[in-house]
Amino acid sequence: MKASNHLWKERLAGRIAEPLNREIDIFETEIDLRRQGKVDERVFAETRLRRGVYGQRYDNGQRHDGKVARSLEYPTTNPTKGPNTLWDAPGMQRIKIPYGGLDPAQLEVMADLAEEYSDGIAHVTTRQDFQLHFVHMEDTPTLMRRLAAVGITTREACGNSVRNVTACPYSGVCPDEAFDVTPYARALSRFLLGHPDCQNFGRKFKPAFSGCSQHACGLTSMHDLGAIAVTRRENGVEVRGFELYVGGGLGAVPYQAKLFDEFLLPEQLLPTAQAIARVFGRLGEKKNRARARIKFLVHDLGIEKFKALVLEERDRLPRDPRWKQYVDEALAASGEETPTAGDDLSEPGSALPEFQQWLKTNVRPQRQTGFVVATVSLPLGDISSDQLRSLADIARRFTPDGVRTTVEQNIVLRWVRRSDLAQLYQALESALLAQPGASNIVDVVACPGTDTCKLGISSSRGLAAELQRRLADKGAEIDQAIQDLHIKVSGCFNSCGQHHIADLGFYGVSRKVGGFAVPHFQVVLGGQWTQNAASYGLPIVAIPSKNVPEVVSRLGERYVSDRLQGENFQEFVKRTGKLQVRKLLEDLAKVPGYEADRSYFSDWGDPREYSISDIGKGECAGEVVTAVEFDLVAAERQVFEAQVLAEGSNFQKAGETAYGAMLHAAKGLIKLEFLDVADDPDTIIAEFRTRYFDTRKIFDPFAGPKFANYLFAAHRSSGNGHTPESSRRLMEEAQLFIEACHGCFNRMGLTPSAATA
Repeated sequence: MKASNHLWKERLAGRIAEPLNREIDIFETEIDLRRQGKVDERVFAETRLRRGVYGQRYDNGQRHDGKVARSLEYPTTNPTKGPNTLWDAPGMQRIKIPYGGLDPAQLEVMADLAEEYSDGIAHVTTRQDFQLHFVHMEDTPTLMRRLAAVGITTREACGNSVRNVTACPYSGVCPDEAFDVTPYARALSRFLLGHPDCQNFGRKFKPAFSGCSQHACGLTSMHDLGAIAVTRRENGVEVRGFELYVGGGLGAVPYQAKLFDEFLLPEQLLPTAQAIARVFGRLGEKKNRARARIKFLVHDLGIEKFKALVLEERDRLPRDPRWKQYVDEALAASGEETPTAGDDLSEPGSALPEFQQWLKTNVRPQRQTGFVVATVSLPLGDISSDQLRSLADIARRFTPDGVRTTVEQNIVLRWVRRSDLAQLYQALESALLAQPGASNIVDVVACPGTDTCKLGISSSRGLAAELQRRLADKGAEIDQAIQDLHIKVSGCFNSCGQHHIADLGFYGVSRKVGGFAVPHFQVVLGGQWTQNAASYGLPIVAIPSKNVPEVVSRLGERYVSDRLQGENFQEFVKRTGKLQVRKLLEDLAKVPGYEADRSYFSDWGDPREYSISDIGKGECAGEVVTAVEFDLVAAERQVFEAQVLAEGSNFQKAGETAYGAMLHAAKGLIKLEFLDVADDPDTIIAEFRTRYFDTRKIFDPFAGPKFANYLFAAHRSSGNGHTPESSRRLMEEAQLFIEACHGCFNRMGLTPSAATA
């Protein structure tokens, strides 16, 4: 490996900008020092994360497609460093792709790296990045150098930093946009990369751009910093500006971004972003990671105070010539792409039904006459090395613009002549890249889940693959009313699959049934994908993973049969009410006994049993197990009742009910150790803190005390009034706290003393 690394370093000498080359050299040295034990692991962890290098899990022996995962080929134990270290088991490399833009040469390098260092697959993420899995730590410096040689960096692809600057992939060609946001995304990405004012964050910071307010291509409402292109006329002249938002985010509990400025001039964009970064770095939480995102700072201060602090900070900034320089250079570069249409602007001539279906779902017109955008659908965001090379050739042949990745884990080709579409389709079909159904119900989005993510609870990719297969098999049978619905799946509560903003969202949880752990998914309804992720859904019921496809079928069928004229899915769910929707799904929440149907006890794409909890011989606490499970189910019912109250605009009662659900769940756990706990909230909180928080029993393996702190925060504010926003947030937090109680109960096991302690 070392010899190969040295050869690449020599071969690429002079082709990498010196500052970037020096950074990679330093990282390579830090790897050696860490291997020798001369760098603290905590410090090195943030160092490698800021270079995009993650660890990944290896307990899932199956890929989503049923093939044995390559991770099984690698040892996961080192006698000097302990089990499952990054030195023995390959990890994941994230690669930043600002605004999703790649040229053919970059695609070819990505193909080579996926083939040589990964498993031959490159994965497109929901933030327009690429990820390579099963990458050895010692190979990452060479991988970084080869990317840097074609203008790509992994710097700050993760860690407590400014992440990839995303943007609508149709920027510059969309008929509905105010103006092309690409140059501004490019300038902001360049300006904030490695900026000294962006190195002191408690958590990550995600910016996004959108060319319009009505579509979902930029998803600005769910970002830390979101900029929407707007124009207005001043003295008869059209002036550009940005509707700027701050403090959005998904995660376990999502927050809608707040309007910071309704018309920010382009020349103010970079200094304002710098000032926001400085305020976030100075005032943002550092100790409690659960509250270290800027969304909490904006919420705690209030948008008006936060804005005042940022504007004061901006006024104090020394003038930086790069504010204007970077924008001007980006605008000049974007102006170079001005292809002209050919003489033949006729419709493509192929009569093949497969081609016509692809035209219908994967092709959209540009605002420039004679040109279209063609979407390459990537199932689960995966593309092979060979397909990447084919796509590079296709891009050279059919467009001067390269390609762009999308937030739906696809790739688009812009500036394609309409007259070339039949030939383009043939080329894509030859590369197995002509799958129809882009951006509709078949195009299911999923995070890595249990395939590779350490936080995964249930197999999001396995479920998504099964849903895609079933929906694709139905094909033309799918009613037009549900063709454009969006399904998004996350392997856990963290919403990396963006389940909160889907028509049909699912996130992974687990339940114990008869002493066995069973993979489940919470069904999330009420999210809105359009208008830049305008609203977030809430979980209504946990369904065994194997029954989730039937959930999709039932909800689709009921929507088709009961919807009113012109009623969209969100309106249908709201009119129907969550109570009726839950009744429709209640029977699917039941799990047959282990001997009756063992398939429920395995996850999608993994024939092994999901997990077995041995409740022990001579078990004498059976009644306690039943009582705790009943308490947790009752708590979940209360959260659902809170949602029904919120639907009726009784937000005060909804908030109180959600808080009551948290107390009910906490008391259920307490009764495992102290059956006679009193009902008053102060006693429940005190006992819970002593028995479960101070002992760390409730701490989530990855979220730590985060969800337990939701209970304490709800208790402190229990006398306050509730608004629509605060009640919705409390319902979300209550469900997550209950999930933490389920997890704690599953981890604890039971002892004979449990009933008498």
